[in-house]
Amino acid sequence: MAGDGQTRRRKGRMSKPHQRNDGENRRLFDRLRLFATILAAALAVTSTAQAQSYPNRPIKLIVAVLPGGPMDVMGRLIAQYLSSTLGQVFVENRAGGGTTLGAKAVASAEPDGYTLLLGNAATLAIGPTLYKSAGYDPRTSFAPVAFLASVPYVLIVSPSLPVRTVPELVAYAKAHPGKLSFGVPNAAPPHMLAAWFRALTGTDVVIVPYKGASAVLTDLLGGQIQAGFETTSVLFSHLQDKKINALAVATQVRLPDLPDVPTMIESGFPDFVASSWTSVMAPAGTPKDIVGKLNESINAGLNTPQMQARLKQLAADARPGTPEELATFISGEIPKWQTMAKIAGVTAE
Repeated sequence: MAGDGQTRRRKGRMSKPHQRNDGENRRLFDRLRLFATILAAALAVTSTAQAQSYPNRPIKLIVAVLPGGPMDVMGRLIAQYLSSTLGQVFVENRAGGGTTLGAKAVASAEPDGYTLLLGNAATLAIGPTLYKSAGYDPRTSFAPVAFLASVPYVLIVSPSLPVRTVPELVAYAKAHPGKLSFGVPNAAPPHMLAAWFRALTGTDVVIVPYKGASAVLTDLLGGQIQAGFETTSVLFSHLQDKKINALAVATQVRLPDLPDVPTMIESGFPDFVASSWTSVMAPAGTPKDIVGKLNESINAGLNTPQMQARLKQLAADARPGTPEELATFISGEIPKWQTMAKIAGVTAE
């Protein structure tokens, strides 16, 4: 019996948890805090060292469209400038999936600053809306780096169409239901703008999808279609030659290069404002020091007279700014274009 009591007392002592006094707890807390401080300092030193040595190998800028168009040209312009200041930067065109293939490749790349994306509304808003298996989230998969440029959209019509203003176009469409056709690159921003116009005006216009803007312009010039939306970078020479009529620009104010063309706001559509824009994005998790270095270099390029002159040839305006300003801009653009995509009723093909 005595042995049993001693056993119970030993078990009780063994199962009793170890109690630390306040002094021990304070010392343990101080050691943990010191460790956290040292770790944070080490990470900061590592990040700074990475940024100082960055880049030490070629940088790849993925452009999610085919070569030759305005967006591709902008990508090559900034890549050429960065190559002269940071080191080799080369463009890789990776088109397909409504521009989602190129964006997915960047979203899944190592966040080390060596794989970048030239993004726009199609890659960061419309594509993920249409392609549910796009493989990335535009809000969380990327680190905004730098705004490049914006290009206005213009509502255009064939010179053979007997209208000279937007109200006249609406009246013509209502008088000829199902007869007026808008040509648009399929699932691209002009597609969304045409659908938005149809919804706002309550007209029965036909939206004809094409594979690209060049095919739209060919048929517009040939009279197969009557209207459309496109950027000034694509249209400028045709507008100067009077081969296509511009009815309105989708900007807040009139364009200096098209002073006689009213805005959509002046034409009776106060919310109809949209532009084509391009930006450089990195994979989420890219060190802030590297993002900052890229942003500084890109802004320096955008502020050079040579770059501004080249962008002006594309009817584009340089848009230097901070990564935070770009993030705010994109967060406002995503829901706008997603709403237009739903209005358009476009499905991925």
